[in-house]
Amino acid sequence: MRSLRVRLFATLIAATGALWLIAAAWIYVGARQEVEHVLDTRLQEAARMVASLVASGDMPAKPKAGAPATLPALGGYERQLSCQIWSFDDRLVARSSGAPDQKLTDGGSGFSERVVNGEPWRVFAVEDEAKGIRVLVGDRLGLREQLVADLIKGLLWPAALILPLLGLLIWISVGRGLKPLDRIARELGRRDAEDMRPVDPGTAPSEIRPLTVALNDLFHKVERARRHERDVTAFAAHELRTPLAGLKTQAQIAAAAKEPAIRDRALKQILSAVDRTSRLVSQLLALARLDAEASRAAPETITLRAAIQDALELSRPAGSARVELTADARVATLRAPREPLLLMLRNLLENALEHTPPQGVVTCRIGSGGAALELVDEGPGAPEEELHRLTQRFFRGSAKVATGEGAGLGLAIAAAAAERCGARLVFENRTDRPGLLARIVFDPGQIVMEPAAAA
Repeated sequence: MRSLRVRLFATLIAATGALWLIAAAWIYVGARQEVEHVLDTRLQEAARMVASLVASGDMPAKPKAGAPATLPALGGYERQLSCQIWSFDDRLVARSSGAPDQKLTDGGSGFSERVVNGEPWRVFAVEDEAKGIRVLVGDRLGLREQLVADLIKGLLWPAALILPLLGLLIWISVGRGLKPLDRIARELGRRDAEDMRPVDPGTAPSEIRPLTVALNDLFHKVERARRHERDVTAFAAHELRTPLAGLKTQAQIAAAAKEPAIRDRALKQILSAVDRTSRLVSQLLALARLDAEASRAAPETITLRAAIQDALELSRPAGSARVELTADARVATLRAPREPLLLMLRNLLENALEHTPPQGVVTCRIGSGGAALELVDEGPGAPEEELHRLTQRFFRGSAKVATGEGAGLGLAIAAAAAERCGARLVFENRTDRPGLLARIVFDPGQIVMEPAAAA
């Protein structure tokens, strides 16, 4: 892969060369037309000048015996012209030095072209009826081509000399233009793996600022992910330390106990600690899996009743009899990725069942005009100031902090899974009685109501 500097240099040189060639072609066409016009004008002037000299008697008008008369030499460019004076009876009266013996043209007055002695000529003819003569003045077309070629060479030679200097200036200019990139590269190269400070754009041009903004945004995301990873690791270590210490203590008690009752009680404590630890590890793994998913999975069609049933089977066995679906919920169909959907419902149901008394009911219904799924429990609800924090990771409400229960991950997992389903979670307290309402707001069209819902 070529460097950006080489690519820019090659592009600029190619563009400059192409423009120069186009300009040269343009100049060639324009110069050729101008040369044709100027030389044609000279032909006319020279022919009319000779005709006027003949008319005034300064030049012969009739052929003499022997060789034709020689016309006086012309000056300047006219030296390249050939002049002939012919009588109307096709006798050569006079000619200029170097003019061919063959008649330059047989045409009438005006311009014409003819091949004479193997060379193409352009000729202008003037007739004098009173004198009975025809003045022919012409020049070789090859001479005209040579004049145009000399003109183009005069333009191209300076270009050929200037182009290397221009290339050097372009190379230096491109290098100076890319210095901000070099500065950023050197700054990043000096950093260690832990340095996530934003890149200072400094005096970088506006074209490079989007790059620095994107880099800084990436650094911010990486730093946030690493900070979250450290928080998860520290939290997991802290949360696992207590049950593991309790496991060790209860195991020591069970091993040293002589009475069966004490040993059985210690073993029950061990089983309870294992359950809590297993649940915490499962939640951490689920959260890590959701964080690792870069995009949504392919949606599937699943009935809400089947989704609730599957989520209950995956959750803790207690409470499945306390979940009721309203009539509209029983005939609703969801369009969402299956695994994130079940994970979201599982954690929401576990939270609702945990806070609902044994005699209570968790109601599943369709709300917000058919665009949301609502889970309503009969628990104590949550303080209003804590509602917006329920989905924060490791946040435990005041009730959980008081009892020391929970890890603050269940609703965070539900929120992350809802995002993978294209939905969002909203929590609010019930207005008719104590309890919490969890509303899952889906995108339009994700909840489909069967016709039986109207029955």
